[in-house]
Amino acid sequence: METRLTKRLYALLKTMRPHQWTKNAIIFAALVFDVKLFSLTYTARAIAGFLLFCLISGVVYTINDLVDLEKDRQHPRKRNRPLASGALSPRLALGAVILISALTLPAALALDVTFALILLAYLVLQLAYSFILKHIVLIDVLAIAAGFVLRVGAGVPLVHAQRFSPWLYICTTLLALFLGLSKRRGELLSLAGDAGNHRPSLDAYTIPLLDQLIGMVTASTILAYALYTFSAANLPVDHTMMLTIPFVLYGLFRYMYLVHAEHCTLAPDEVLLIDRPSQLNIVLWGLSVVLIMYLGQGSG
Repeated sequence: METRLTKRLYALLKTMRPHQWTKNAIIFAALVFDVKLFSLTYTARAIAGFLLFCLISGVVYTINDLVDLEKDRQHPRKRNRPLASGALSPRLALGAVILISALTLPAALALDVTFALILLAYLVLQLAYSFILKHIVLIDVLAIAAGFVLRVGAGVPLVHAQRFSPWLYICTTLLALFLGLSKRRGELLSLAGDAGNHRPSLDAYTIPLLDQLIGMVTASTILAYALYTFSAANLPVDHTMMLTIPFVLYGLFRYMYLVHAEHCTLAPDEVLLIDRPSQLNIVLWGLSVVLIMYLGQGSG
């Protein structure tokens, strides 16, 4: 009995996709860039917000799998997911969705009203994505980008940010579009001629179109981040934040290399989980940002 329960709980956890929760780490952007990383109070609030976002993300992934249950059973990779494979019953998954939502939303309200409203907006957006938006060409990737912007925005009220630059919202939007378009490209290649049966909007995309859009977004991301590093009001006046630009360049170039030279079809967030150079690059970028922001805050 205990073994069966353990298996069901593991299947539920797998359905909630904890490996995807790394995307929610962007909620800490306001904490870092508002120079409050070493405040125990604000750090604790940001961590609490991150955990609540992870729970809601898990709810969204579970709902998405319930909606796409029959399609996932025909998908070469997704058919191994707990719901599609039969390891998790739809009834148990639906019950977990209701219970987790009923606990998470009031907890968010107790943490911060504005944060709770943003979390609710994120949930509504993701439900709209699961049922409608993901089937509409171009709107699907814009909805993905909006989800990342809401994650960033959710961190602002938690730390009472006063010096968080609007440029970071622009950079987040562009980077999220890069993620979304790259994901569609990978799906189109991996599913080949059967792509439209798994996601109708994929029939409207072509590899040349996606490559063109990715090129536009990549260039715009680099330009926006470069402008942020020397024009945002909250940065050190000696413009040392510009030293972090090479890390952004390498991160984007590395993924493009993996796609075009190594023929990788994984989405950028999936690549980050397995590609050591990309992981090292993220760590070095983060350390550079913290050193520049916190050592140079007296001159900002």
